[in-house]
Amino acid sequence: MSSGMSGAMFGVGISASAAPGADPVGDARLAEELGFDFVSTSDHPCGTSPTYEIWTLLTWIAAATSRIRVATRVLGVPYRPPAMVAKMAESLHRLSGGRLILGLGGGYSDEEFRAFGLGVPTPREKVDGMVEAIHIMRGLWSSPSFTYEGARYHTLDASLEPKPVGPIPIWLGTYGNRALAATGELADGWIPSLGFAPPSVAVEMRSRVLESAGRVGREVECVYNVPVLVGGSSSSSTVAGSSEEVVEKLLEFVRLGFTSLNLMPVGADFRGQMERLATDILPALRAFSS
Repeated sequence: MSSGMSGAMFGVGISASAAPGADPVGDARLAEELGFDFVSTSDHPCGTSPTYEIWTLLTWIAAATSRIRVATRVLGVPYRPPAMVAKMAESLHRLSGGRLILGLGGGYSDEEFRAFGLGVPTPREKVDGMVEAIHIMRGLWSSPSFTYEGARYHTLDASLEPKPVGPIPIWLGTYGNRALAATGELADGWIPSLGFAPPSVAVEMRSRVLESAGRVGREVECVYNVPVLVGGSSSSSTVAGSSEEVVEKLLEFVRLGFTSLNLMPVGADFRGQMERLATDILPALRAFSS
């Protein structure tokens, strides 16, 4: 399966919950059956709520599906050495038939870093580490032997075999000015969340990303991470309402330049919401984007 990213993509965010009754792998299988393009889940290994570790979960999901892409939304760079992530990503990409989307972020949860004894990077160090991680990963994926000396991470005559069978798309979840500039310079995609970047703010951020990309002759896919509740009441952090109202609101985001969407069903009936999104919402989005 080709790993190239082309055209609008509509994904669904699934929970990493390991609580009794939770079935994220089953959710992913249903998402594939319903026609979503990718599934994504978040990276929060520390906490009192039972959860699966993201990489282990996505590997299990990839093995239980055949078509749908799997995305980290987003992997906290400080949790794992970038060279090891490069190896992990190559393996999952290969074993899944080229279906990995590697979402990365500087890591915003200082409490988790502190709890796991990882140290707490400053905001500048988080951006620096994210940039260095991308250079290391792409260097290991492409060079026979790769040496990199950064402020946060380094490699010395490192070899990684086999090389990826195709490009591994890197999406960044970023918000600050330095991080947005780095996204335009280095990333294949930008995936902000509605709760952190409401539309008016997200549009300004998107402009910074695209300006940065334009300076180096690159293109960046803009993906909006949006909580959705079909049949519910809308709020500043959730798109809700009738099917027609949800479609219109999501199309507003598409018109703003977010050509792909990661939809996050909320409410007690997760699978019912997925089915409503697939039946009532996706056809209209795809028709508009075709």
